[in-house]
Amino acid sequence: MKTTIPEHLTALRVAMKAHQIDAFIIPTTDPHMSEYPASCWKYREWISGFTGSAGTVVVTLDKAGLWTDSRYFLQAETQLEGSGIDLYRMMLPETPSIPEFLSHELTAGKTVGLNGETYSYADAMTLAFELHKKEIKLNTAANLLDEIWTDRPAVPEAKIFEMPIEFSGKAADEKIAEINNLLHKAGADCTILSALDEVAWTFNIRGTDVAYNPVAVSYAFISEKESVFFINPKKVTKEIADDLKREGIMLADYSMLIPYLKRLPEGIRVLIDPKRTNVAICNALPENHVLIEAISPANHLKSIKNETEIKGFRSAVLKDGVALTQFYYWLEQQMKAGEKVTELSASAKLTELRAEQPLYIMDSFAAISSYGPHGAVVHYTPTPETDTELGTDNLYLLDSGGQYLDGTTDVTRTIALCKEPTEQMKKDFTRTLKGTIGIAKCKFPAGIRGCLLDAFARKPLWDAGINYLHGTCHGIGHCLNVHEGPQSIRMEENPVILEAGMVMSDEPAMYRPGEYGIRTENMVLIRDDSETEFGKFLSFDTLTLCFIDTKLVIPSMLSVREHAWLNKYHQMVFDLISPHLTADESKWLKQKTAEI
Repeated sequence: MKTTIPEHLTALRVAMKAHQIDAFIIPTTDPHMSEYPASCWKYREWISGFTGSAGTVVVTLDKAGLWTDSRYFLQAETQLEGSGIDLYRMMLPETPSIPEFLSHELTAGKTVGLNGETYSYADAMTLAFELHKKEIKLNTAANLLDEIWTDRPAVPEAKIFEMPIEFSGKAADEKIAEINNLLHKAGADCTILSALDEVAWTFNIRGTDVAYNPVAVSYAFISEKESVFFINPKKVTKEIADDLKREGIMLADYSMLIPYLKRLPEGIRVLIDPKRTNVAICNALPENHVLIEAISPANHLKSIKNETEIKGFRSAVLKDGVALTQFYYWLEQQMKAGEKVTELSASAKLTELRAEQPLYIMDSFAAISSYGPHGAVVHYTPTPETDTELGTDNLYLLDSGGQYLDGTTDVTRTIALCKEPTEQMKKDFTRTLKGTIGIAKCKFPAGIRGCLLDAFARKPLWDAGINYLHGTCHGIGHCLNVHEGPQSIRMEENPVILEAGMVMSDEPAMYRPGEYGIRTENMVLIRDDSETEFGKFLSFDTLTLCFIDTKLVIPSMLSVREHAWLNKYHQMVFDLISPHLTADESKWLKQKTAEI
């Protein structure tokens, strides 16, 4: 690919000159602000050759740069070699931000261009504000790449499928009524849903257009007057179309969203989520419209799971636990027999075992199958070039998940492949486990934000002078995106209140660069706990069913409460998983879940 990158840059610069654009920005995102864009929207990868999941390319008439974070420094350095694109390492003190770079490279009166379909409204407004200080203009309608990317893949056309009410727990017309109720409370007449998981949840449909996320390329317009589903008609079967119409949902072609928005009445009050809505949508709204910026009602509503969805999650984690147990049993046998197992072959085996479970659709993300030093790379994903054989002298970290029709899973386990883990390994593992238990056992008053709970996970690590820089807990969708908002538990402020019914990850971690990484991640459900004279309290219910490697645990470092939690958890894992195993697997799991 490297040999074609200079040609791509040359073609872009020719187009920039023709359109009087002095600098052009290419982000990672698609028109729906997706974590995983479909191939047709991998503009940044096409222009740069960089395949990481996060990064932004900026091209001027004589320079080009890629901004990415520490997860991808090594990968980007390798993939950009010889491309003519410089690497800008984000968050380092010597690295300028993109607005700072543009302000330095361009003079007053120059123009920065970007494709407004792939840039969020929030980011575009922030960028415009910064550029305005230097009297630099911003053109958010500069779609230059489509005219030069001649072999660009087509927009996906795979058929959608319905999310049956026995799994969703609520009909689409009920969800639309709830959205309209929240719109009314916010003083809005309508909203535009562009995040694919929001559209899929609202209309009870799923698809296979995006890797790992069971969603379909589409938009939605919701109001008291009408609800419109914008999607390529080739993707909708007659049966689904009839079902949607019965629930009062109109169908329109995917390409008709912008013309539809332009015809809305002046003065209409539109609620949009500025971080999840592209700027081209906002540019299409009629003059004198009133823009209400808020978290999307659909995003908020889908984060609180109903009883049917919660039941589905419990079913999904049970199936996932069976597959995980079978996998770790298989792995141990392979290693004992001296068979070669690599990071890629291990993750492929786990996918194979998950696929044998009922209602499996796909994996929920690319497995982080990482041995030894690779485990210290937070979002490492093995490739044929980096694939490493699992040895017998280090730790193996596997972060993986599955998409099932009745739920989504996300689980990480770190196991010792060495016969005798070092004292440092055990201390690091036990401290991290104490953080996982800290969240699992946390009881907290209703109405608080996630950042207030973050220290429960980090304190055992902080006490040893250790920290991790990613979040502790993210939301998890129901047969939807494995990374779901708006809630989170992390050091940074997030104003979203934690509520009963939210399903989240619980994943404290620690990383020793060049040595290993450790993460023990479970899924947890926020539930009502108790009510006292001091108010209502919530707590967490651990959902994930997979043994924790006690060979890495130092029991004396655990409190009585933590010790009891681990033994009780392992008893639950054995009781629920063992009936679905062979006799040999069940005997093996009994040993792995034995009391300590």
